Amino acid sequence: MQFSGTTEINAPREKVWAFVIDPQQVGWCGPGVESIEAVDETHYRARAKVGIGVIAARFNVNLEMTEQQPPDRAVIKASGQAPGSAVDASGEMRLVGPAEGPTTMEWTATVTISGTLASVGARLIEGTANKMIKQTFDCMRAKLEA
Repeated sequence: MQFSGTTEINAPREKVWAFVIDPQQVGWCGPGVESIEAVDETHYRARAKVGIGVIAARFNVNLEMTEQQPPDRAVIKASGQAPGSAVDASGEMRLVGPAEGPTTMEWTATVTISGTLASVGARLIEGTANKMIKQTFDCMRAKLEA
């Protein structure tokens, strides 16, 4: 599945950049996140509970920040396992706009889900994913614009 969008954040670009590359800040905006652990400067582990329809799964996810061009662009890759399901994802984020803000975040993501969660159907997965994406960006805006 492919996802993309833009969101405007009423904050300077450097502040937005610092927030989005720090998993201890941005990570807690992800719905269902239960833990985040830094392995090194570019690798992280997270645990999150995700529910789609009547099926819920707890994923252990490995994340890697594969590219950074401060304060404008970052690329992250993730892979996770849950009993009977797996997910692989990659995402790219670009920050544009005046340095003093507001900052516009342009983003794209590719997500592949397999196993039990995939069996619930793409339409249900896509709707749940869009809801989770909105919750994530609402959280980020609330924290950055405070």
